Amino acid sequence: MKQQQIEVEVVTEYLAQQSKPEKKEYAFAYHITVANRGNDDAQLISRHWVIVDGNGLRREVKGMGVVGEQPLISPGESYKYSSGAVLETVVGTMQGSYQMLGGDGTGFDVEIPLFSLALPNVLN
Repeated sequence: MKQQQIEVEVVTEYLAQQSKPEKKEYAFAYHITVANRGNDDAQLISRHWVIVDGNGLRREVKGMGVVGEQPLISPGESYKYSSGAVLETVVGTMQGSYQMLGGDGTGFDVEIPLFSLALPNVLN
């Protein structure tokens, strides 16, 4: 199993109703699709996120699975989930990796490309 056989797609949104700008709390959701384009099962074991806000404050988040699950993704299938982050600024970025296990028991990492978290109309 190779990293390029796993595709990660991210869609983000600003959660105005969960944000408190007066307290510098800006809530964002991210919706992720992990698609298996290979010929073998792949299980998402753990995640590693690097979150950076507009002030350059960097946080790392590591943990088992995603949203309490360690999904097994069969060839041609995809797994979707949503999660969120709260920043102190109106813009920030996230990137990271998933630690996966192939059907043959071999571990491999899948890069999650850098994506932006931003209030609407803040970035062009």
